Order: sequence, then structure tokens, then C-alpha cells
Amino acid sequence: MAAQPVSRVVRRVLRAGVRSCSSGAPVTQPCPGEPVVEMPSRPRPFLGERAAPFSAFLTDSFGRRHSYLRISLTERCNLRCQYCMPEEGVPLTPKADLLTTEEILTLARLFVKEGVDKIRLTGGEPLIRPDVVDIVAQLRQLEGLRTIGITTNGINLARLLPQLQKAGLSAINISLDTLVPAKFEFIVRRKGFHKVMEGIHKAIELGYSPVKVNCVVMRGLNEDELLDFVALTEGLPLDVRFIEYMPFDGNRWNFKKMVSYKEMLDTLRQQWPELEKLPEEESSTAKAFKIPGFRGQISFITSMSEHFCGTCNRLRITADGNLKVCLFGNSEVSLRDHLRGGASEEELLRVIGAAVGRKKRQHAELFLMRQDSPPALPSTFRNSLCVQVLRHRVSFSSQIVTLWKGGGVPQVPLVAQQWLGSSLPQRHFSSHPDSDANPKCLSPTEPQAPAASSGPLPDSKQLTHVDTEGRMAMVDVGRKPDTERVAVASAVVLLGPVAFKLIQENQLKKGDALAVAQLAGIQAAKLTSQLIPLCHHVALSHVQVQLELDRARHAAVIQASCRARGPTGVEMEALTSAATAALALYDMCKAVSRDIVLAEIKLVSKTGGQRGDFHRT
Repeated sequence: MAAQPVSRVVRRVLRAGVRSCSSGAPVTQPCPGEPVVEMPSRPRPFLGERAAPFSAFLTDSFGRRHSYLRISLTERCNLRCQYCMPEEGVPLTPKADLLTTEEILTLARLFVKEGVDKIRLTGGEPLIRPDVVDIVAQLRQLEGLRTIGITTNGINLARLLPQLQKAGLSAINISLDTLVPAKFEFIVRRKGFHKVMEGIHKAIELGYSPVKVNCVVMRGLNEDELLDFVALTEGLPLDVRFIEYMPFDGNRWNFKKMVSYKEMLDTLRQQWPELEKLPEEESSTAKAFKIPGFRGQISFITSMSEHFCGTCNRLRITADGNLKVCLFGNSEVSLRDHLRGGASEEELLRVIGAAVGRKKRQHAELFLMRQDSPPALPSTFRNSLCVQVLRHRVSFSSQIVTLWKGGGVPQVPLVAQQWLGSSLPQRHFSSHPDSDANPKCLSPTEPQAPAASSGPLPDSKQLTHVDTEGRMAMVDVGRKPDTERVAVASAVVLLGPVAFKLIQENQLKKGDALAVAQLAGIQAAKLTSQLIPLCHHVALSHVQVQLELDRARHAAVIQASCRARGPTGVEMEALTSAATAALALYDMCKAVSRDIVLAEIKLVSKTGGQRGDFHRT
């Protein structure tokens, strides 16, 4: 069955009529006689315009007026994103040291009085704070406050959004870094992909337009999903915002993970050359674009490659009451201590004004980036980023929509349980959960396009990566014809009885070992040319990694399949995928047993190319 892009799957999920109004009309349609709810593009002031001149306390030495305040309601979060915090979490501030609801409102009232007209509630995850609805309702009463927004991971959004909208919430940003359920669980170390999708659906249903979706783009993790995210905007009122990865000490990553705005834009223009730039609003952090005829739009937050420090109008109050004038800055001043010390409004304003006055022209990491950032990649490599490696077939799409309609929860990842003759449950894992239903997918016997040659050539008796003088050399494939290439490789991990049982029952403390190994294999296939020195970069069109438990040997059997159309084969991609999946499985189990053996890493089959097909007997 033909492959179907992930974006189409998600669009069908979001647009499916899974809930109805009293008349039975789909949620994306108004009930008969009910007006369509449209959120204004510029939210109306709640209690009138502010006429007073802008406060000198919120104006820095470079003339920047800070009218946007971000308030963290909590340090806690119900996810553990790989790039944000360690799996065990972070040390939390004692509750007594956090701002109370009254202190939050007191500070908000003071800032709005001085000129702030937009407040965004953040975290941690703000929607896990029990009184978040009441805080929004209290903020709405502040005269001069035009916008109340919230940034959320979306897990609790569908449940709380109707109350939040009634309380006065006018803008929503939802964080979502992948459209692949298994990868979502890998990134955030928790389940919940379906809840985020439900939250996006609910926001659209309630009339928020646009619904902003924040996607942090990280090289080697999700840059291959750019096109799928953009495709969502064709039929949905979304503003998909691609955020440049911002390295900092706490996430232990580096600048090599960053995909620049220009690199992302180059990738998108290969698919949509008609992409149009939209006018930028004053103090906006986003560069907005739109594809003609699409309902939504896309934006880029270029905090690293093209900073917006010169027009920054943002201040931040942390959950424990510290004022930060720059996200990257280390300097903080405790407003909480002054509040609890009995400071007057005038004294608080002097403290705030002094902090704002010390704000630097730009954040310090920009200087480091000029020294440490990798050079721009050649366009031939950038173009290959548009290749969609994870493709979900129609049956998987239908499965998600069916589960959604029936109120069910799609399992993430989907693990098939099969009962063998011994009645022992065997766990099987595949990057395509319905692979057993269509055994021909990437099968060695699947018909392939014939190579452009009169017949297969004999095996070479010389090493192709060595020149006549014995020096290493990269093979020139420039004059080879493009053909359909498919390769299948396998590996076996002999786990031993203890690790085998824990994997079988999914009881490892580190999490689902099969899911992690599968994703490691997929990522390795894409990065083969960076790992194997003389391999050409191949624009893969399909990667599939399957893991099956073998009870008789207490082993995991791995099979990796890669597909591409080009002048060179994909055997190395398949072998690297299988080997890396095996290594990841070892890493997941090494705390349980050191007596684990990686074995039988081998090429199973290859098709396409001038030298003909190969099938291991």
C-alpha cells in the first residue's frame, strides 16, 4: 500500500469528527444557528486602552521598551524532554520559596500599571498548577492588559482549555517537536502524544486562530520532519514556529545540534518555491512565511543565527520570584524578597528599573556561536534534509483515526503481542506497526526498477576505496545512473535470560529498550556518511527497523531496511542501522547484565546497481 506522509495522518486525526455538538455536527463545524467563533488577530483590550506614557522603569539604556512579561507559574513539569532536563528531573525550590498566587498578581498588577500589555504564563508546565484558571481570570481584570497567553506542552490542554478561554485566555503556544508517536515518547521520556493532538484539536475547535505550535529543531533528531510540519498548515489554522536549538550549559548539547533558519528555509523552498515572507510586526521574534492557498503559516525563531536582541521587549519572572531581563543572562534580582520584606511600590519600581537598566545589548552566547558554530553546509546536503525517512502507511493512519473516533488511545509505541505455540507472549517492534500485515514492504523479493545496464557485473577483485598507489580514495559515482536501491541487514543481540525477561515484560528501569533501539537504528541510517569516512551521503526515502524477541536463544533479532534512489547503494546504511540498534539495546541492558553478545551483523540482501542483486542464502 502506498506510503502516506505523517502530516496527512495528523491532519486526519485533527479534522476527524470525533466529538459532536448537540446536533451531531463535527466539532470543526458550528452547530446550526451558532455563530463561528473567530479569535481576533489582535486581541481587544479587556478594560480599555492605556493612555499613560510608557514607564521609564521598563525602558533600558538602549531605548527598548519592555511591554511583554513572561511569568513562570511553576518549576515542575510532567515531561522530561531530552534537551531540557535529565530523566530524574531537577532539584526543585521548596514550596515556601515560590511565589504565592497573591504575589504573582501583585507583581503582574505593578508591571501592567507601568506599561506591560502582554503577559504569557509559562513553567515548567503552567497547566499543572491547580489555580491556573483563577490566575487567568484575575489577570483579565487588569486594565491595559491586552493579551494573556500561555505556553504549554499540551498534555492537560484539552481538559482545561474551555475553562481557560472563559476566564480570558487569548493566545496559546503548544510545544511539539515531532509528529511521530514513538519519537515523541523518546524525546519527552513520557507517553502523551495523543493528548497533545487532542489539545491542538480543542484549540482549533474553540476558535483560536492561529494556534501556535512550537517546534525546536535539532539536527539528527527531527529536522527530517520539517515538510510534514509545514504540510499541516495547508488545511489547519496553525502557525508552526520552527525554533533554532539554543545550546546552554544545562542541556549538555552543543552547537552542532543547531539547524539554522537559513538551512531550514532552503529545505522548505525546495518543496514550496512559492513560499512568501510576511511583514514582520514590531518587536516580533518570528520571521513569518506563508504558502499561497494554505490556511495557516510558518515562522522561524532565529534566536541564534539572526538574533532579535535589538528589539527585545521581554522580561521574565521565575517561579521563585526572580526578575530576569534576558533568558541567557545569569543576573537575577529577587522581587520576592523585596515583596516579603515589605517594600513599597516605589521601592519595587526602583529595583525593577535598575535591573532593566543593566540589560545588555545582546545575549552573551552569540559571541560564542561565532567562534564555535559549524560552517554552513553545502546546498546538496541541505536539500537532502527534505527527505522524509519515517513514512506511515495508510493502515497505520486509519488505525490512529479509528482509535481516536472510538475514544481509544493509540499505543506509543505500538508493540504487537503474538502468542506462539508455547503460549509465551513474544514482543515484536517495528517502525511500521502494521508490517506483518504487508510482508512485501521492503522485502528482498519486492520488484525493483531495473538498473540501467545490460546485466550484472562480476564482483571487483580490487578494493574500490583504494587507488593504484594504495592510498584511500572516495569512489566517484557522478557518472553512475540513478536506480532504485534497497538493502536489508540484520543483527542478533544475545541478551541472556535476565535481560531477556525484563525486555519481554517491558520492565527495564531505563524504559522501553525496543523503542529506543528502533529509533537509534533509524537515526544511525541517516547519519551513516558522518560515521563511515568514505561513504557518500545518501538521501534515504525509507528506513524500517524491526526487533523481534527469540525465546529459544534469549535474544533480540534486528532487521534494518533502507531504500533510496541514486547512483550508490544503501548497504552501509542498513548495516549501520542494524549495528547501532544492537548497540543501543546493549546500552539499555548493561546495568542488568554484562554478559551480552552482539552477533551476526550481516547484509541479508541488496537490490539495484550495476553489480546486480544479492540475496544471502
